[in-house]
Amino acid sequence: MNGRIIVTGATGSMGAAAVEALALQGVPVLMACRNPRKAEAVRSDILGRVPAADIELRELDLASMASVRRFADGIEAGSVTGLFNNAGVISKGYSITGDGFENTFSVNYFGPWLLTQLLLDKLQEDARIVNMISLTCRFAPLSEQTLRPAGKDFSQLGTYARAKRALLSYSMELARRHPGLRVNLADPGIVASNMIDLGHWYDPLADALFKPLCRKPKAGVQPALRALASQARNRYFVGGGDKAIPSRYLTPDLDARIWAATAEALAG
Repeated sequence: MNGRIIVTGATGSMGAAAVEALALQGVPVLMACRNPRKAEAVRSDILGRVPAADIELRELDLASMASVRRFADGIEAGSVTGLFNNAGVISKGYSITGDGFENTFSVNYFGPWLLTQLLLDKLQEDARIVNMISLTCRFAPLSEQTLRPAGKDFSQLGTYARAKRALLSYSMELARRHPGLRVNLADPGIVASNMIDLGHWYDPLADALFKPLCRKPKAGVQPALRALASQARNRYFVGGGDKAIPSRYLTPDLDARIWAATAEALAG
């Protein structure tokens, strides 16, 4: 792979694992992170193990569409060979961003949607786009209405699952509209990360019981790394391989409606 790969959410456990793995391959990386101070600490930690790594930092807050636009404006055309939409959040409570979006949907869906659209003209011809989804997608209903959940409809995991299902829908429609793009999905499985700490009193007990059974971040990010290196298009990378997109996600009419509703929401 030649060129720079953008990794969003690069200070999180899987994001940092992806940055280090790419650095070990000699791939230049751009860490796109909300917290520059934390990003610099992660970068310094990686450079301690990979001194020759080419790692750039830029601020990106996916809960702010203005931040997304500033970030995209600063990217030079033709400088990006890969975009890994890795950033994710499970909000502990219902909250609305300054743009009027529910926070979980903003970070997991609206922000990545807008970022990808703004970068399309700046990607190299053979660039890869890899969107991190979740096994929770299979349990998530999706419609135009689910993009803007009301407070009464909010649940931590349910809202997260619907946001990831929306990102999957976007990936499918993006591949249809731009058949030359290498757009692929990566499913990490259940990974031991801070994102699964939901702020409940029983979280320490759940950690003790279930985290030992979860995949480590370095293992969870492997499907995405394979997708970033692959020549494939429109594939579902999971476990140790990849496969065709499951038939339950082949919903072109719904995908087109979700795309239109998203574009309208972001234009407003």
